[in-house]
Amino acid sequence: MSDYEVIKYILNDINDELGDEEKVHLLLDKTVSENGDYKESFGQKASDRLASFAGSWTFVIGFTLLLLVWITVNTVLAAKSFDPYPFILLNLVLSCVSAIQAPLIMMSQKRQDEKDRRRSENDYKVNLKCEILLKNMHYKLDRIIEYIDEKSK
Repeated sequence: MSDYEVIKYILNDINDELGDEEKVHLLLDKTVSENGDYKESFGQKASDRLASFAGSWTFVIGFTLLLLVWITVNTVLAAKSFDPYPFILLNLVLSCVSAIQAPLIMMSQKRQDEKDRRRSENDYKVNLKCEILLKNMHYKLDRIIEYIDEKSK
């Protein structure tokens, strides 16, 4: 449901007994809570997990050890190695890993941008609600001060 539809729904279906302040509270509460209803797909969750693992020291150290073992085994075995010195098979494996990993990391970054955008929208709505509440309190306080000034005269 878009923000426009939420606003239209609230303004049409609100009980007429509510004042403007209560309508604003309901309106802002509804739009702020809407952001928490977002569901992630399996692919989105998987790309986030892969990106967090691929960017960790565990991955870097593990992959470095794997490369060192691969090179050492193929160097020691010399003529009987499964991937002799120019390590053509290793280059192929590294290219395949890069070809698969790069788009998944880019998808994860796109997802993070979406999360940041939703978070900033929610922050804006919360700040707007606080601003409206503060202005309302300021207005009421001014009315109280005016009332006290009139009574003291």
